[in-house]
Amino acid sequence: MFFGLVKGEAEARGRRKAIRSVLVVEDEPLVAFDNEHVLEMAGYRVAATVDEYAHAVTIMQEESVDLVIADVTLHGEKTGIDLARFAAGRGVAVLFVTGACPVDAREMALGCLAKPYAPRDLLAAIDVVDALLRGKALPRFPDGLHLFEDAA
Repeated sequence: MFFGLVKGEAEARGRRKAIRSVLVVEDEPLVAFDNEHVLEMAGYRVAATVDEYAHAVTIMQEESVDLVIADVTLHGEKTGIDLARFAAGRGVAVLFVTGACPVDAREMALGCLAKPYAPRDLLAAIDVVDALLRGKALPRFPDGLHLFEDAA
């Protein structure tokens, strides 16, 4: 599953990025593990990998998080949309990684990366988000990435 990274890519990514710490919020264990592994290989610090709202909120209250990548469907009563609302209130950027991009979350998230996606597409989506946050020219969009109009 990790064949999408080329040797040396992790070191290059780690040096030039403003996004350093990522919170992975995903209810599918294999997807969560893959995301965590790919992010760590690319030089990001994974603050935590969790599958429900309350745990994600605790992590954001206790640790510095630059970006939340969240599925919309989570374990428990609250959703990724609820989490995005909380993160937005704290000034933390959110990128949904989901099969169904929620159109009602435009004020809370920067956009969506549609499932299924390749590891390289996840990293490319984070590159786009990083450039957007820093006010830089946006790099090539990976397949499946959709930014909300307010974010672009």
